[in-house]
Formats: sequence, structure tokens, C-alpha cells
Amino acid sequence: MTKLEAVIEIGSTGIRLAVAEISDDNSWSFIDYSELPAALGWDVFTTSSVSRETLIQCLQILNRFKEQIATWQIDGAHTTIVATSALREARNRDAVLDRIRIKTGFTVRIIDGIEENRLMYIAVLNALKEQMPRFKKYNSIIIDVGGGSTELMLLHRGEMVAVHSLRLGTVIIEQHIKSMMGTEKDARRFLEEFINNTGLNLNKELSLAKVHQFIATGQEAQLVAGKIGKSISDNCWIISRDDFQEFVTTIQNYSIDECTAHFKIPYTEARSLTINLLTYQLFINLTAAEEILVVKASIREGIIAGKYTAPNKALQANFTSQVIASALNLCRKFRVDEAHAQYVRATALKFYDKLQDELGFGGRERLLLEVAALLHDVGAFIRSQNHELHSLYIISNSEIFGLSKDDMIIVSNVARYHKGVPPRPTDTKFYALPPQDRITVQKLAAILRLADALDRGHTQRIKDFKIELKDEAMHLAVNGINNTTLERNALAEKADLFENIFGYKVILH
Repeated sequence: MTKLEAVIEIGSTGIRLAVAEISDDNSWSFIDYSELPAALGWDVFTTSSVSRETLIQCLQILNRFKEQIATWQIDGAHTTIVATSALREARNRDAVLDRIRIKTGFTVRIIDGIEENRLMYIAVLNALKEQMPRFKKYNSIIIDVGGGSTELMLLHRGEMVAVHSLRLGTVIIEQHIKSMMGTEKDARRFLEEFINNTGLNLNKELSLAKVHQFIATGQEAQLVAGKIGKSISDNCWIISRDDFQEFVTTIQNYSIDECTAHFKIPYTEARSLTINLLTYQLFINLTAAEEILVVKASIREGIIAGKYTAPNKALQANFTSQVIASALNLCRKFRVDEAHAQYVRATALKFYDKLQDELGFGGRERLLLEVAALLHDVGAFIRSQNHELHSLYIISNSEIFGLSKDDMIIVSNVARYHKGVPPRPTDTKFYALPPQDRITVQKLAAILRLADALDRGHTQRIKDFKIELKDEAMHLAVNGINNTTLERNALAEKADLFENIFGYKVILH
């Protein structure tokens, strides 16, 4: 028996509804779609707040969509409402969200830029099913230019290298030009400078000259694909680089009214079309790609695909590997001792799996521990002494594919307490966390401290050991090594948090 899911996305330039039909085998397709313009981005990126008029407009649209959802007999449990950069940056965000809840009954979830990247990646994977060999063969850049931000991913032969959420969107660019009372030439120069500077930073992570696959998402890219692209599947088109360049150059001379008439799109979309496509063009110019692969993918597809392909072990494994690849790239950027980091990662996971019944976690925490184990020494790049404090700063201000800002705060705190004194009342950043997150940090940090202690000398001497929980103690039986004095001393220093949290005394045999 099929079931229905509804997704509403509140974006910078409009509000979009999609209704998906889910089959028994969890395959799905969209059966209804609606979109109405709303000037959220124009308000927020100009005045920092959503105006009263725009809020009223949003409430009207949401109530209209609520009626549309009701005709499909979809209940609240199967309706997801998310908001992106405009509401994320609005100064009166909390008041707007509260008004939406009271007037529509909808609870809106604000997603950050990295979560947008994660959902977009899932949607792209779903759309590229037939193109996976191609996806893994070349270095790629996946880019989505929106109204308030540009989401960007760099991949080395299908493996995640870096993710970025750039504060560069069509609405922001237009507002910037308007504030300077600039011309179209000024807009191009501003964009060129921003994107060239961005390219210099991206080249430190992956040489753009070696990127041969340019993957574009978004409605504007799909519009071009429909005009001049070659369809290679239901969700993918290919456009030659030269054809795309010629198309973009041509429409730069179109007025907003001409764009509206020629492409049969709403005025709100037409006003940002030329800037949007120019942004894609300038990014393409940084790469060696001869073709643009346009993919029909959005946050809405990502939400549905993520929800109904979760049982797929291959997809889950792929997602986890991309998170780890992104974390390892950050390790290499800050010259971490990778052999030690990998050892601590494997050892920490061994402890975690043995303590599964003691932890009371749902599963995502294992991935957070894995990332924290890889990154715990990243602060040594700045200074070896008290490097755990520098690790806290670097991680909390970094981006890792698949991990939200809240996730990164947990990871950074776990790394912070991998050495030194466990959390104290004077640690204001730790006690600013929600109570449940504080418990999570302490449990994961307790495990990380043990794993790090077993490689105090960064030599990975202890290759094999067994864990046994017995008589209120956790016994670690090491094979093949007689002298474990260094590790015993390290455990004596670091086992305190574990013993306080779990109640087990740690004994090394």
C-alpha cells in the first residue's frame, strides 16, 4: 500500500510544496508540486528582519499549502517544513517561527548550510543512479546557487574533500549592487572578485584545474538544460561548456520583463536569473570541465530520499564514508599525525561497541565519536601545549560534510576533553550546552580519553586487546606486549572521567 509525504521548503525567494508518493519498496516519486513567491530574502538581506507584510504573505501561502496537503489526507507526522538561509539569518526569526506555529500549526525546522549540503548530496546521488561510474571516475564540484547562499561540495573521484556554504546568493548580490547604486558591470566585477578569491581557497583543498565534472542543481540551471541541454536520464542533462557560456552571455542583455516573457517564469525568478547563471559561469571558468551536468535535485528530494532510503545499507555506508573523508581532509589540512588519529578512531569505536548497552544512544553518536577521534589533536597545529583548547576552536569553526553546527559543537567539545581536567563548573562553553548534549559529550570524551591513552607514545604498540566488563571493572587484556608502563600511566591520568560516568574501574592486564 502506498503512502504520501509532504515537504514544504521556505526559501529566500519563495515557498515550495512537494507531495511524494511512497511505494511499499520505498521507491518514490513526486505527484504534486506548488510554488509561490515570497520576498523573505529581499527583507532579511536588506533590513535583517522579515517585514510585517512579508510575514502576512508567508502565512497566507502556508495556510493555502495546508489546505492542499489536507486534500491529500496527509497528517502532521508525514509533513516536513524546513527553512533555509533567509529565516536562518532573520533577526526576528523566533517571532516569525512562533507566528507560523500559532497561525498555521506548522513547526518549522531551520536547517544550516551544511545540512543543506547533506540533503543536496543525497538528492544528487538519487538523481545520478545511472551515472555513478562517471561520478566516481572524475574529480567533481557540486554547486547550488540559491537566493541567500551558495552550497558547494568538492569531491575527489566521488570521495568528499570539502563542503562550504558561501554567503553568496542572487538576492544578496542584487542588494549589494543596489546599495552601491552599481551597474551590471559592477555586479560582474563584484562576482568575479568574490568567486576568484573563493577559488584560491578551494584550490588549497582540491586543485580546481583537475576538476573535470561540474554538477549544477537549482531551477535556473534546469531552465537552461531544458532549453539547450541533452537529456541523458529522467533527472539529468548535459550541456557543453561552450553552449552554456554562449547562452549566459546572450541573456545578460535581457531585461527582467524580457526574461519573464521569453522563459515564462515569474517576475521574482526573472529578476535574479542573469545573476544566478553568471555565478555558475564564473565558477565553471575556474575548472577544467568541458560539460555541465545539470541534475534535478533539491532539498525536498533530499528530505524524501534521506527518509525513505535510510534502510539502504549501501547508501548509509556511502554517507558515513563521506563524513569521514571530509574529517580526514581537515586532519591533513592541519597536519595531524594520521596514523595516531586512525588508531584512536578504531580503538574508540571498539570501546563504543562494547559499551553499546551502557550508552543509551541511538546511533548517530558513534559517528560523532569517530570524527572527534580523528580530529582530537588538530589543535596541535597551532600549539602543542594545551592543544585541546585549540582543537575546540578549530573544530567548532570548521565545516564537515554531513554534520550540522550542533553536531560540530558536540564534536569540538569531545575533542576538547580528550586530555586535561574533565568538565568543571567554570567551563562556561560546556555548561552553555543543553543538558542532553553535555551528557553526550562526557560519555564520548570518556571513551576518547581511554583510546588516546592506549597510544600515548603515538607508536600504535598495542595492536590487539580484549575488553571484558566484570566485577564493576573494565578489564583490558593486552596480547604480545610485556611492558605497558607508559599506557598504564596514561590510563591513570585519563580514566577518571570514564570511571565517574560509567562506574567501571579500568584495569590494564
